[in-house]
Amino acid sequence: MRICFVSRRYFPAISGMSVYAQNLLRELVGAGHDVTMISQYRGDAFGTRVYGGGPPPPVPGVRVIGLEQVGEQTEGDFERDIDTMVETIAAEHARRPFDVLHAQYGYPTGWAVLLASRRLGVPNVVSIQGGDGHWVGSCCETHRVAMCTVLARANALLIGGRSFVAEVCDRLGSDPARFTIVPGAVDTVRFARGDGQGSGQGGAQEGEQTGGKAGGGLPAPHRGPVRLLYHGRVDRRKGVLDFIDALALMREQGTGFGATISGIGPDVEPARARAAEHGFPESEIRFTGYADYDRVPDLYRQADVFVSPTYAEGFSNTILEAMAAGLAVVSTHSVGVSDCLRDDENGLLVEPGDVPALARALTRVIEDEPLRRRLARDGLAECRRVYSWATVGRQIMEVYARVARERPATGFSPELPADPACRFRAEPHLL
Repeated sequence: MRICFVSRRYFPAISGMSVYAQNLLRELVGAGHDVTMISQYRGDAFGTRVYGGGPPPPVPGVRVIGLEQVGEQTEGDFERDIDTMVETIAAEHARRPFDVLHAQYGYPTGWAVLLASRRLGVPNVVSIQGGDGHWVGSCCETHRVAMCTVLARANALLIGGRSFVAEVCDRLGSDPARFTIVPGAVDTVRFARGDGQGSGQGGAQEGEQTGGKAGGGLPAPHRGPVRLLYHGRVDRRKGVLDFIDALALMREQGTGFGATISGIGPDVEPARARAAEHGFPESEIRFTGYADYDRVPDLYRQADVFVSPTYAEGFSNTILEAMAAGLAVVSTHSVGVSDCLRDDENGLLVEPGDVPALARALTRVIEDEPLRRRLARDGLAECRRVYSWATVGRQIMEVYARVARERPATGFSPELPADPACRFRAEPHLL
């Protein structure tokens, strides 16, 4: 099958969706599909600082085409970049016809794929991601119409979990029966500890019980404070400022810890300022900045507890990575998290934004080593059993096979109402 995969951001941008795309592309190539990836990227200084930027790198077995988000970078002109995506898809299709178009994100890439499908007669699959459900569509009339049309007209919609389906339908009035739930996944070999360390390209098969040196892949005991890790987009919507405030409460109460905040994003400077306001020295909260994906498994291996105080997710890839690395996880009762974590079973959960509760949960997991190891052990076992890429990749390919026999929707207007007041035009990096 010839597949066109359209990504909003791929490496060198570091995000859960870059990781998701990398693993999906590997599975598709391994299954013998002919894959072209068309990926948007930020090429400006601001976008590079917030996300990591520049053209996507080569991917083994995949034809890779990078499209700089020129319109988005200059004036939040998503439509200009959408036109470029559609023309690029059409040119590639003329060169060698595609069987399926697959967009990562409902907007802008999903809307571009819907327009390309309408023009070329090729069916499509759209993966709905966190921003699609949490913000896009409720921001302005332009994007509401675009998202509602994608949700109603795509040949197939993939989404991470039931809680996220409920939120999307709540916000945008969609039919829940339209969605196929395909959870996030993780390369369990890549993040394993001990003997299981490696890239996942050889050795033990994904999902195999590797890394047995420390209790079947759990962190080895160490001297010193329990090490807390926040890794991902440094964004207040991910709860990073709440994490710093919780650490301040814990310090007041005499709880010892070591804390690392890894990543880049729109709130790196506010996070540093918040830590300075609380008087934290670098020895207590380390900001490590951008992390190449090859280095990410080592970040997890240097920690004991993963902290994700997020307000909402589509499906959290970083939580799965932490589980695969054998870390106990403290997170929130939020959309996208509640589909993979259950309080006091495979993680500790608090309400989003409840800083005192977060401080109490972190104190508990720091002071109770048997609890910490139980959460880590049960999370790791579930991760290996449920969230392997072999399973998830097969589910996605089954969707491709089904929609390849269908015709794309054509009975919708390709024109969108103009609503220049959209907040994302002024801050497109938040979309």
